[in-house]
Parts: sequence; C-alpha cells; structure tokens
Amino acid sequence: MSALHELPEKVLRLIESGVVAEFSTVSQAGIPIDTPTYYFPSDDMETLDVATGLPNPAKAERARRNPKVGLLIEGRADEPIVVVRAHAAVRDSDIQANAIRYLAETGYRGISHGITWEKARLAVTYWSRIIVENKPERIYWWDDPAALDGPPRIWNAAPGTIYPHSDPAPSGKMQPSAWPVRAWQDVAKDAVASGAASHLSVLDADGYPLPMRTRSFELVREGFRLAMPNGVPWKLEGKASLTFAGFRTFVGQVAQDNDGSILLRVERSLPQHPSTLDTKQVLQPSEDTLAKARARLEYEARRRGQSLPVIPLEPPPRTRIAMIRQARIESASPITGLSKEHGNRTT
Repeated sequence: MSALHELPEKVLRLIESGVVAEFSTVSQAGIPIDTPTYYFPSDDMETLDVATGLPNPAKAERARRNPKVGLLIEGRADEPIVVVRAHAAVRDSDIQANAIRYLAETGYRGISHGITWEKARLAVTYWSRIIVENKPERIYWWDDPAALDGPPRIWNAAPGTIYPHSDPAPSGKMQPSAWPVRAWQDVAKDAVASGAASHLSVLDADGYPLPMRTRSFELVREGFRLAMPNGVPWKLEGKASLTFAGFRTFVGQVAQDNDGSILLRVERSLPQHPSTLDTKQVLQPSEDTLAKARARLEYEARRRGQSLPVIPLEPPPRTRIAMIRQARIESASPITGLSKEHGNRTT
C-alpha cells in the first residue's frame, strides 16, 4: 500500500480521480516552467505520472536533468487544493509500452473532435510518449479553495524513502523548438482575452518548482500584477513562470510590490505549439505541423535507438484508475475547466 494512503480520504480520492495537474519542472537556467497536463497515478498510488510527446521532450529533459518537480491538483469548490513536491523519473526506454499505457490511461475521445479511432490511431506523432513518474516527497493541502488564506496541512514522506531514477539519457541533443515565438505583449493580450485562469510557478527554498492558481491578474506595462492566496507557504519571489492553461506561458522575475501585490516582470513568452491555437491539431495536424512533428519524432526515436510505436487497431482496455477519472469527467466539469468534449492541454 502506498504511503499516500496515510492522507485524509478526501485528499486521497481527489489525487486518485483528478484529471489535469499543473506540472512544473526546472529549466537549465533555473526557471520553473508549468505545463498543465493529464496525470495518471500508478495503480498502487506510488507515483503520480504524466507524459509528453516524443517530438516535444523538453519537460522530460528538464525532469531528467533536475528531478525536483511540483504538481498542483485542483478539484471542485468543495474539494481540496493539493500541491505535491515530488522526485521525477523519466521513462523513455520503451516508447511502444509507453504508447499503450498512455492510451489505457487517457483514451482518445476527449481530444477526438468527433473522429473515429480508425483515424485517431494514425496520429503516431501524438501517441509516441515519454512518461515521467513522480514520487511524492511532500504534500501540502487545503480543505477547499476558501481555505487558501490559511496555512496548509502537510504530509511528508518517511525518512529514508527511496526515489526512482530516470532511464539513461539518449545520445545527442534535443533539437530547439520548431514552433513560433511571438512578442510577449501580443501573447499577453491573447491570454487576457481568452478568459483562462492563470497559474504562477516559483521555486521554493529547497528548489522545488511549485505552481499555484492566481486569485486575479492584471496586464501592466512590465508584465502581470497578480493577487495570490495568503496561505501559500513558500516565498513568491525570484525566477517564475505564469501560464494560462498551458496555451500561453510567460517567464520572468516575480517580486512583491509596495502595495502587497505580486509583480511578474515578463522577459519573454514561450513558443506556442500549433495545437494550443487550434486543438483539432492534436490528432489532426495540418500538413506543415505534421511534417515538423514527424521529423522531430523520427529524430528523437533515433536518439533512443528505437522504432516508432505501432498503435493498435483497437484501443487497449482502460486502467482501474482511468475509469475513476472517466467517472469524474462524466459527472461534471472540475475547476480546472476540463469538459467532457475537450480535456487535453498538452502536446
């Protein structure tokens, strides 16, 4: 039995049934980067796992280089807010097995835009996945969003806990992003107009990148002025990123202003994958997107000495926890904004 079973039932059930987590990793420059994504606990609840597409391995590369990661799991208005400090282990030595597991955990209907599995299975550039296992080291939680102005309750892993190590790093270097970078001011205007919630990630005193939803944000000349919950126990200062559902992400320096608000001085926005602008491109990429993704996929597979995965004619059976997540999706939309029709936020 996982040590997470020591948590209160309400907290454990949210972690088990949650769908999307804010997942923060640390860049080589020491910047916490948040990528909201599906997460899927292992069946024994030992690890809280995420995945990234093999053509876009940046967050996996960051986790392999620095295994300190952070996850934020949000429920509905009467459910806890959970922040997890974890140690990551990258799994990319068997891309075929990863593809099958990812399908078993997530399915395809939430990102299908109505296409059949016969067509969806052709999206090899999407189903080729790197999995990142994340073993919790500390967990903060608040009983519900209304409690965020008070201190969190805390669970710590037992002393001497053994954390998994990543698979060996592939040969060669990751290619730079193939996707466009726009002036951050233009991206910021789109972010505000989108109506999406924003999440700020900073490094805590131990170097873990921890995300938290902002209470509000305002676009200003230097970047964004933010209001944050008062109960956040780590300092909101230093290198930071602010993401709007993973579609628009900004990096810079954050500090408390004289009026008590938090100011993120934006240095730049991150490249935008085409699927963040048109979600149909997740499984139905344009000719240009597909060509770039396919070239990157084949390059990353060669780095690992592997063939491209064979996607089965029929989707594999869903896992036990995947069925629990599906029940949540079908019951109602959680705070994260996940809907029955469209839930995927990552590439």
